[in-house]
Amino acid sequence: MNDRTCIVTRRQAEPDELIRFVVGPDSAVVPDIKRNLPGRGCWVTADRLHIDKAAAKNLFARAFKAQVTVPGNLGDMVDGLLSRSALGMLGLARKAGEVVLGAAKVEGAVRDGQALLVLHAIEAAEDGVRKISQARRATVHLGGPATLAYKLFPEAELSLALGGTNVIHAAVLAGDAGRAVQKRMMALDRYRGGTPDDLAMLAAIADEDDAAEDME
Repeated sequence: MNDRTCIVTRRQAEPDELIRFVVGPDSAVVPDIKRNLPGRGCWVTADRLHIDKAAAKNLFARAFKAQVTVPGNLGDMVDGLLSRSALGMLGLARKAGEVVLGAAKVEGAVRDGQALLVLHAIEAAEDGVRKISQARRATVHLGGPATLAYKLFPEAELSLALGGTNVIHAAVLAGDAGRAVQKRMMALDRYRGGTPDDLAMLAAIADEDDAAEDME
């Protein structure tokens, strides 16, 4: 089996589309998010659905050709590791000056085309989210970059990571740290099933643009 073949789908994929697992000294299956733990590894498509399926169907034992113990909370373990990685990098980006906070500054960063992504706290009010979403749509219509937005963390976790209080809206800006945050947030979002509202919004914008071109 190819080292980068999902044990559930049997399809090859790039490392960023997969999560690596190894077997620990106690024969327990361990997620290797950074892909640097020693020993033979196996790969699973990087979302909760496939990891739960691998555990339920005893596919880890088959992949490792050994009796292994699969933690009952393996899916939660992976989610926690991805979350901590994303929040840790978010804090570093803040220190590097690549994060702005507050609805007004976030909207400005989006309209200026500086925002790589937007983060809303889970508790964010619809009114605040709507205003920033309008800015995102307007920026795309004007030929600017499409900026995805995520609701992945509660206010308390965002505030702790960013060293602030009552952090409800944040924008991650372009830069080395910002791009590292973007990669981790996308991985966490994909693991949790994606952001269908964002994908639908971008598809609608594309359809509107195509319709406008057809009328010209």
